[in-house]
Amino acid sequence: MRKLTIMTAAALYALAAFCAWGEWVFEGQWGSYGSGKGEFIHIYGLAVAPSGNVYVTDHGNHRIQYFTPTGSFLGMWGSLGTADGEFTITMHIAVADNGDVYVADRFNNRVQYFTSEGSFLGKWGSLGPGNGQFVLPVGVAVASSGNVYVADWGNDRVQYFTSAGSYLGKWGSPGSGPAEFNRLWGLAVAPSGNVYVVDIDNERVQYFTANGSFIGMWGSPGHGAGQFLMPRGVAVTAQGDVYVADMGHSRIQYFTPTGSFLGLFYGEFVFPEDVAFPTSGKRVYIADSHHRVQYFKWENPAISPTSLGKVKALFR
Repeated sequence: MRKLTIMTAAALYALAAFCAWGEWVFEGQWGSYGSGKGEFIHIYGLAVAPSGNVYVTDHGNHRIQYFTPTGSFLGMWGSLGTADGEFTITMHIAVADNGDVYVADRFNNRVQYFTSEGSFLGKWGSLGPGNGQFVLPVGVAVASSGNVYVADWGNDRVQYFTSAGSYLGKWGSPGSGPAEFNRLWGLAVAPSGNVYVVDIDNERVQYFTANGSFIGMWGSPGHGAGQFLMPRGVAVTAQGDVYVADMGHSRIQYFTPTGSFLGLFYGEFVFPEDVAFPTSGKRVYIADSHHRVQYFKWENPAISPTSLGKVKALFR
């Protein structure tokens, strides 16, 4: 009886692993080239709000657009300029737990933030190397604590702030060693509080504690699994898995929280720039710089008598 119990437990474990396996399957898309509603001139970033709505930076039109989870147009704001609510190159975008929207306004060397419908709330930043200053910021992410992390591209560092922009700290310097960057880009905060940063020209991902202590890194130049060519955006699921927009290979790769390779998929992308998840994690959105957003759903394999028989055969 004891032997049967052990084998049954092993079989159940194998069945659970089998059922957990799956793949990302194309579900839908929206967008085309232009300046009208639902049209884009180059997408750099996207983010999913707690409501499920999807926010997209339309940098060629200097604006933000937002949509329902399946792409129905809801609204937009922004124009070219330096005043409040105006942009010169909208880069990555992040949505806080309370729905506030943060945007890296690159050529204005600042971060702006808004209500979920685009009403201006505040801004911070100016050109320079000092605390709270930026040189062409590109990435922005918001932790569950409300703290805001910014990828300060020209200064090769990460800075972080309160939700209203008060300076809290920084880390990073130019180079190729641990906690050094060669043009960082996207960043994301995991449920654990760890911060994942895409280090473009070093072709890798580095990750840190919430206050910037180095934990680890992975990646190298190349075409194989776990290698990158101009990686851009990064997102972390509710379970902690890390997804990277591997732009130069026109694919998405995903990893465990410590960087072990899990899988990849290609879809039909033209230089994917960013990746984002809703709270459920059963859908993934891709910012395809070819003027559109694509989304995929996770599908588990169908369980049939034949597939159950394969699991059973493992324990004969």
